[in-house]
Amino acid sequence: MRAETDGGTTDPAGKRSGRWPRLRVADWIDTRDTLHLWLQIVGKVRMAHAPMLNHWWQTTLYVSPRGLTTSAVPYADGSFDIEFDFIEHLLRIRHSDGRQRTVALEPKSVAEFYGQTMAALDELDIETPIHASPNEVQEAIPFAEDHVHASYDRAAAHSFWRQLLQADRVLEEFRSHFVGKVSPVHFFWGAMDLACTRFSGRPAPPHPGGAPNCPDWVMVEGYSGELSSAGFWPGGGEEGAFYAYAYPEPAGFAEQPGLPEGAFYSHELSEYLLPYEVVAEAADPDATLTEFLQATYEAAAVHGRWDRAALEDDPSRLDHLKQ
Repeated sequence: MRAETDGGTTDPAGKRSGRWPRLRVADWIDTRDTLHLWLQIVGKVRMAHAPMLNHWWQTTLYVSPRGLTTSAVPYADGSFDIEFDFIEHLLRIRHSDGRQRTVALEPKSVAEFYGQTMAALDELDIETPIHASPNEVQEAIPFAEDHVHASYDRAAAHSFWRQLLQADRVLEEFRSHFVGKVSPVHFFWGAMDLACTRFSGRPAPPHPGGAPNCPDWVMVEGYSGELSSAGFWPGGGEEGAFYAYAYPEPAGFAEQPGLPEGAFYSHELSEYLLPYEVVAEAADPDATLTEFLQATYEAAAVHGRWDRAALEDDPSRLDHLKQ
């Protein structure tokens, strides 16, 4: 089944308009699940070489002008990067010595993609042993044995990346209002979500874990500080959903007023959800999403008694000095 187009108009140069792309989860679920596993392979390559950072920030991917990238990964006396290019539908592996390899993004099994990616790394003399099974999925088939997931719809992958572009842009603006400890806006390949997390500066109780095929100590490190997190993932709504949660969740968090219409607290997931389609259909999508992000953050900060005066500031505070 082909994915929906994004609904934007096309000018004579072939460029899309700026509307938020539309992509029903049901129309690309096979591609989504295959792509999720491909992303895990590349994420694990980055994790194998990048120095450890708090909360596993060294393992994530980032939205790029063409797709999703590892950014520069140190290796020996140089570096390399890997990018999913959802415009030309290639996996690009570039070494700082000028060499590069590509792997086609096309219908193929996880086993075939894994073999081709590891072979490309070998050709670039980048030795990369990884834990070659997926995490945070119910059925963890080793990558080299997974001939079940083998779908790739180019239009769907492209539209998903364009959803991430929109979400990344608004999350970056939201992030700029916080001067305390805050994560980059980054893509976690374990759960396949784009996230930005703010921290109060206080430690959190040990996380209970429980993610499928993922050691509990991974979650303990990820949630070692009191936090408010928000992001986007291709689930939770007809076209995906924006989410927000707090850890530990303070009393009163789930009763936050001032949410945009269509947002709600899921007691099943213990987080707030705002369906992507609500944002895309809003008169002002950016304002609707920002309203959701701000209200859910305040639910954590107010009920958790964060020191907001020390943690928040106006990102335009220095603009008068630039004149």
